[in-house]
Amino acid sequence: MADFKELSKFYYTNLLNDVITFWVKNSPDKEYGGYFTCLDRKGNVFDTDKFTWLQCRQIWMFSVLYNQVEQKQKWLDIAVLGAEFLKKHGRDDEGNWYFSLTRNGRPLVQPYNIFSDCFAAMAFGQLSKATGNKEYGEIAIKTYHNILKRKDNPKGKYNKVDPDTRPGKSFALPMILSNLVLEVEHLLEPGLVKETIEYSRHEVIDSFYHEDKGVILETVNPDGSFQDSFEGRLVNPGHGLESMWFMMDIAERTNDTALIRKVVDISLKLLDYGWDKRYGGIFYFLDVKGAPPQQLEWDQKLWWVQQEAILAMLKGYLHTGDERCLGWFEKLHGYAWSHFPDKEYGEWFGYLNRQGDVLLPLKGGKWKGFFHVPRFLLKAWETLDAISEKQHSL
Repeated sequence: MADFKELSKFYYTNLLNDVITFWVKNSPDKEYGGYFTCLDRKGNVFDTDKFTWLQCRQIWMFSVLYNQVEQKQKWLDIAVLGAEFLKKHGRDDEGNWYFSLTRNGRPLVQPYNIFSDCFAAMAFGQLSKATGNKEYGEIAIKTYHNILKRKDNPKGKYNKVDPDTRPGKSFALPMILSNLVLEVEHLLEPGLVKETIEYSRHEVIDSFYHEDKGVILETVNPDGSFQDSFEGRLVNPGHGLESMWFMMDIAERTNDTALIRKVVDISLKLLDYGWDKRYGGIFYFLDVKGAPPQQLEWDQKLWWVQQEAILAMLKGYLHTGDERCLGWFEKLHGYAWSHFPDKEYGEWFGYLNRQGDVLLPLKGGKWKGFFHVPRFLLKAWETLDAISEKQHSL
């Protein structure tokens, strides 16, 4: 049996003494505000463009650390540094959040992607808790309502797909809303919270999970049926597993034990499906019919995919005691910790080839920032602690 108390300390120590330290030292832009996210292996800045969703994720993460771990003024100051930069530069005249900005805040890429908005709502919602600043809360509320307005056509005028030829809906938004609604619940009307939870649960479980295939699909027809196209056949096991622990958090909140059991079973199917039985690790993309995936990077092993799987298994074990979850946790933990952490310069590598060799030595870039690694370490530490306490109370 795993020593959950020792594992909890291990995750806690890595969070505080390795990952946070790396980003506190290298990421804040003290001249213009916001953060550098394009960091090489040693933490040197290799590009100064600022990607709004990564700026928001970092605001959120430092706010969470301040709210839930320790009220360190340095963490709060870093969160505010990003928030004030984005408050000034991050939105267009209609309140939509740009995808990227120059170092000094000039817009680079238009707000074609609603996920900047999603993480902005998370960031300012969490920071409003930390500071009591009403303006931050108002930004979060306004952004959240803007997301709901756009949810049926997230890209709006920036959508390059003809909407009439092959209509479909994407998994990403209902997935993220299932987490976002709990993040900003303190700012929303209870009826809206309930409505969003019900929408997210229905979409994730009833539309995008296809029991006959045992997977969660990335795109389905508007009625939830299977679409036989590159997009419709696409499976991202990491997305599916991340959404499963979001669903567990919702089920825990609503005391829905049946949903927890269903979600754990789906998680185990996704792991069986997505695990590379030859080299270990979880594939990035797969085609549900076994056809060649459109994504050339399909067989890469990404940091966040393995981390979200670990969280799904830990939460599944906490809620159900299913020994299969524990077995998968041990397998995933062994793979992740032997391949991704950089023992020389700290933090985690993000991108490995199928065989497990490092493809890119960067620690941050356009897609990797101060989010998945610290969130994973924080939530794993908390969940391992909860498992340990539960065992001692029996």
